[in-house]
Parts: sequence; C-alpha cells; structure tokens
Amino acid sequence: MGTTLQTVADAVGVSRSTVSNAYSRPDQLSPQLREKILEAARRLGYPGPNPTARSLRRGTVGAIGVLFTAALPYAFADPYAVRLLRGLASAAEPRGTGLLLLPLPDDEETAAGVVRDAVVDGFCVYCVPDRHPAMQALRSRALPVVRTEHHADSGPQSLCVGIDEAAATRAAGRHVAQLGHRRIALIVTSFNPDRADRPRPVVRPEDEPYDVTRERLRGFREAFSDAGIEWSDVTIVNAVENSREAGVAAAAYALDQAPRVTAVLAISDVLALGVLEALQARGLRPGHDVSVVGFDDIPEAGTAQLTTVRQPAIEKGRIAGRLLFDPPAEPARRQVLLPTELVVRASTGPSSTRRI
Repeated sequence: MGTTLQTVADAVGVSRSTVSNAYSRPDQLSPQLREKILEAARRLGYPGPNPTARSLRRGTVGAIGVLFTAALPYAFADPYAVRLLRGLASAAEPRGTGLLLLPLPDDEETAAGVVRDAVVDGFCVYCVPDRHPAMQALRSRALPVVRTEHHADSGPQSLCVGIDEAAATRAAGRHVAQLGHRRIALIVTSFNPDRADRPRPVVRPEDEPYDVTRERLRGFREAFSDAGIEWSDVTIVNAVENSREAGVAAAAYALDQAPRVTAVLAISDVLALGVLEALQARGLRPGHDVSVVGFDDIPEAGTAQLTTVRQPAIEKGRIAGRLLFDPPAEPARRQVLLPTELVVRASTGPSSTRRI
C-alpha cells in the first residue's frame, strides 16, 4: 500500500485534517508546522491530496466545458472561434478556471455522452443547434449554461450573449440590392445530414435546424423582398464545412452557371475568403465582376478588402464568461445583445453585366 495522508500524519504526530490543511488551507497552520509536514511528505514520497477528491470536497473542478459541433482542430483553425475562446479565457483565468473543449461527434448517443460525462462546473455552448441531442443532456446536468447566440424565446433565467443575426444580414442584403445586384448567391453551412458542396433547394429559413443559419437567411430574405427580389430567384449553395476550401468548392457552383451571379454573400468570412480565391482562379475581380460579402470581420477580412458584417467576437466570449461566473439577478441583464456593423470595402461594387 502506498504512502497516504494518514502515513504523513502519523510520522509528524498530527491529525489527518492538519496534513490536509497544509495543502489546501495553509493559513490555518504556522509556517514552521506546515514546512515540517511538507518535508515529511517529500521524505515519505506522498504526492499530495488527490485533485479529483479535493474538487469533490470543494464542489467545483475549476473548468468550463465549451461545446461545439465540429472537430477539435476547428477551435484552433477558425479565426472567429479563436477570438471568442480568447475572450472566454480572459474571463476564466482570473478565477483560476480553465476551458475544456468538447467537440460533439455526429453520433447522437455519443454526443449526449460527452455532455453527461464532462467533469466541469458549467458549459458555454457555441454553434450547437437547439435540436441537437446534446442539448437535452445538457439540461439534465442542472449546471450553469451560457449560449453564445441570442435567443429571443429564451426563458427569463437563461444566460446568453449574441447579436441580432437577422438585422445583421438584412443590412448586408440591403447593401447588395442597393448596388443593383439581382442575380445573387448565398453560401451557407447547415447541420443537415447531406453536407456535400452543392446547390440547395430554396428553403424557408424557418425550416433550418440551426438558429444562426435560420436567422441569417431570414435577414437576407427580408432585405431581398424589400428590393423586389424573389426568394426563389436566389441561388443557395451548401458548404460542407466552415473552411476556406469549402468556400472555394461552394463558390464554383455559383460562379460556373449561366448566367453567372453578380454577387455572392457568404455566411462567414472564412467561406467568403474561399469565394475570393474562386474568383481569382477564374480571372474575375471582386467588386467589379462579382461582389462578395462575408460575416464576422476577422483580421484577414481587412487584408483582403472584404465587405463584411463586424461582430465583437472577443467581447462576446468575455461576456459569456462573466455571465457564467457572476450571473445577474435581474432577468433583463442575463441576455446580452451586442451591436453589429456593416463594414463596406472594395469587394462590393455596383452591378455590371458588361463583364459577364
């Protein structure tokens, strides 16, 4: 049998609780006694209290679980996700709390198990549809949960921080329509089982399972309707994932049809950067031959002169952490709506059919 807390207590001639205090509550002991206990522990090869057991006694484990429906490398590769995690970490670090990244696999039962088995003090939910089976498992845990998307129908006690997604895309769609564009393509990602890069049937935004995609499509539809553009005339292309490569592949469907679209609006900057690559491969100029709009305003968007919707990713993560650690008592302050801004750059310009 290995060296235990009791072994050290017997060697020093003190109680088990006194040895425990030497590690967890040093202010309860004189410096001399604490050093005597630690020296005995080193000599006897005692490694210290089991961290899991110590966490159970405290009632906390010092970790926040971050749920997202993507492979783990995505959290480090997507610039928007990196910035949101940076904000969340800035709120967690001063409290001695870490982040446990929990990607949810496609298998529903396994995904629910990830949530049930996570040893955390609370959850931050990023890019997870309401209908995902992991959400039901999340509710059964009875731990604090903050969503990083705004939900108008959330209960008064729920915690969320987000933006008005529909208003943001409404501004982008209105901008393109005012430039005279009528042959328009949208590139989106979906949580539908069929994730191939291909044109999608024109769908009602209400039928989309993921809140963000649903609301952004709704904003586009409203802007186009105001401009007299029929929703059935809009080309919707599904991207297999939120990556630049997927943006290139999805853009091919929009750009290689006849007559070619004059504007492409992507649901993220990463996809829009892929659209710019597809334009370059075809000898087309953004803002002249085809206008391109993204969403997020990641640093690369400025370099590429991409027109996009700016949302405060770092601040969103920081506020999500604050809501988890110090939830306001007033229901009105538990759901935070952040501002967005349409940033117009050189990738959009007036419609022209002379180069098509």
